[in-house]
Amino acid sequence: MNRLRSALWLPLFDELADPQAVARLAADAEEAGWDGVFVWDQLSWRGPVRPVADPWIALSAIATATERLRLGPMVTPLPRRRPAKVARETATLDRLGNGRLTLGVGLGSDRFGGELSRTGEQLDGRRRGRMLDEALAILAAAWSGDPVRHGGEHYTVDGIAFLPRPVQRPGIPVWAAGFPGHLAPIRRAARLDGFFPANLDHPDQLAEIVATLTALRPGGLTSYDLAVGLPLGADPAPYAEAGATWWLPELEPGARLDTVRGVLRDGPVG
Repeated sequence: MNRLRSALWLPLFDELADPQAVARLAADAEEAGWDGVFVWDQLSWRGPVRPVADPWIALSAIATATERLRLGPMVTPLPRRRPAKVARETATLDRLGNGRLTLGVGLGSDRFGGELSRTGEQLDGRRRGRMLDEALAILAAAWSGDPVRHGGEHYTVDGIAFLPRPVQRPGIPVWAAGFPGHLAPIRRAARLDGFFPANLDHPDQLAEIVATLTALRPGGLTSYDLAVGLPLGADPAPYAEAGATWWLPELEPGARLDTVRGVLRDGPVG
């Protein structure tokens, strides 16, 4: 069985829209032995949620309040972000945290807050998939420190060197998100450093994903991460047996600070 690491996974809404409160939670989580703190990346959410925090500012607060925890957006909808700006943000944040950033990426969705339709973003899922892959190529090139020369279907970067580089080499670990049964995100994840399958109902689903990833990756799953979000109270052990390396207890949008503190006090796995 893999060593299962544990991370708080915070929806930055309502009481958790306060970056100072989030930074204090992260410091307490580090002291309590947790391995990471990840945050949602949303522009908006359906009612009754109203306050929403910016994930990059919240992650900067977490980075300065902690020394050991891994941190990152889980996940950022990369197709609604400019990859050149994300290149700067991620490199700077990785340096601020001394090499602790993990970048979770996905297509994004209009389902819960209308954040694509209400801001004029791309609604076609296949097109967002192409945008995501193109943005990932730009990020990988940017993190090398060499001048990026990219002219693609959606983005142009003409001879910009993104310095200073991130602390982590050759670049920041990237996890792709996707739903079980959908092969495209698994194929994407096989080229990256980890996979975050959404809405798992049973550990057998994860075992199937592990088998597919193992077949797609020439080197297998050595030094590869599989993160699972599970409802509060669910036993993560069967998922660790199936191949999970990270456990993220799920908090509802609008979760209160007291609820998060209770999860924190219950402690990480083991």
